[in-house]
Amino acid sequence: MTEPPARPTVDVVIPCYNYARFLRACVRSVLDQPGVDVRVLIIDDTSSDETPEVMAELVEDPRVEGRRHEVNQGHIATYNEGLLEWAKADYTVLLSADDLLAPGALARAAEVFEANPNVGMVYGRVVYYTADGVGNQTTGHDDPRAPRFAPPAGRTVWSGVDWIEARCRTGQNVLSSPEAVVRTSVQQQVGGYRPDLPHAGDLEMWMRIAAVSDIGYVRGKPAAYYRVHQQSMMRTQFSSLFADLEQRQAVFERFFAEHTDLPPRLRALANRSIAKDALWRAVRAYDRDQLAEIPVDELVAFARRVYPDTERLAEYRALRRRQALGPKVCSRTQLFVGSHLVKRGAGLVGKQVWKWRGQ
Repeated sequence: MTEPPARPTVDVVIPCYNYARFLRACVRSVLDQPGVDVRVLIIDDTSSDETPEVMAELVEDPRVEGRRHEVNQGHIATYNEGLLEWAKADYTVLLSADDLLAPGALARAAEVFEANPNVGMVYGRVVYYTADGVGNQTTGHDDPRAPRFAPPAGRTVWSGVDWIEARCRTGQNVLSSPEAVVRTSVQQQVGGYRPDLPHAGDLEMWMRIAAVSDIGYVRGKPAAYYRVHQQSMMRTQFSSLFADLEQRQAVFERFFAEHTDLPPRLRALANRSIAKDALWRAVRAYDRDQLAEIPVDELVAFARRVYPDTERLAEYRALRRRQALGPKVCSRTQLFVGSHLVKRGAGLVGKQVWKWRGQ
């Protein structure tokens, strides 16, 4: 009798630090995935809550394994331990303990991988939602069980260089992380997260993957649910204005310094995008009369350091017009519709790196 074909295997690494209240739902969202064989790898980074007890309960399922650090190692070391030392399956996912995989996400990604051997990463749509901290119970419009829209289904595969160019055109990340599935052999090839890029290191990781492989995207049904709450890292450690800009600039500098075979125009394009973003933050300071809170002069100086031709940018001219009129007039009249359209075309302004997703 013919043996059925082996199903794709996926290792899901779940770092956990004081997220015991979310851990059960997170793991369940993995174990319920159809069409693939999953292994859950929980790494407790010395939590002070009930994580050890919850993990002991979860590892009763043979598909779940757990480790606990004796000393807190931080998120980068924990990520790399799971991705590089522990994961062995065909494909790997890094899933924070406060996030969820969407039903069927892993099978949809595996289909793209199986049909495209050169694809090193597949991602999809991520849904942001808020929660009361118990399981996956949510409130209001952000309930992941009732998405507000469903884009047409389909798949896209980009060459790695084309995908990198798209990132340079915006200067932004387009993944939150839980929606990304990586071919494990490619992850092992490119290595782990950089300790010196704690804020935007995921963007640098995705580009490293794109430098050696194609990138796939699954449209339609969501791939993951990203929980937004006051204790999440994006709202605590890395929320300052310049942390975002400077870390993204550092990402592109580091990436292109190590990938000198790529066209030089891409590095210039990325610098231009980062400068435009900095200038629009300054523009918005005038529109919102927030000069006391937002350091406009520092933003302009940063833009000039990043991109020498800053004064030729439309965003710089928009800022100069606002400076001529003053913040009170700008915030009351909102006269600059033309500049607003430029901003919409750029698709960037005022959004943190973790807020913009999709190609």
